[in-house]
Amino acid sequence: MPYYIYRITERPIRILEKLEQHEVYKEASARAKELRKEEVWGENGSIKMIHAENELQAEDLLNEVREPAPQLGDD
Repeated sequence: MPYYIYRITERPIRILEKLEQHEVYKEASARAKELRKEEVWGENGSIKMIHAENELQAEDLLNEVREPAPQLGDD
């Protein structure tokens, strides 16, 4: 399964833009880190890497709404 690198912008609406695709984790990780250093994102967006069978699955996973992790003291 390939690794996809996406630029995600949140405002005014959430936009996923596929930047690259890599077959090897090490290459994908290094490239995602380079892209994060090259561009200033602030609150408007980010660079994400995702492992998926295809682009459709990658975008579905990136669009999933995940519940926040439990915090210490949440009983």
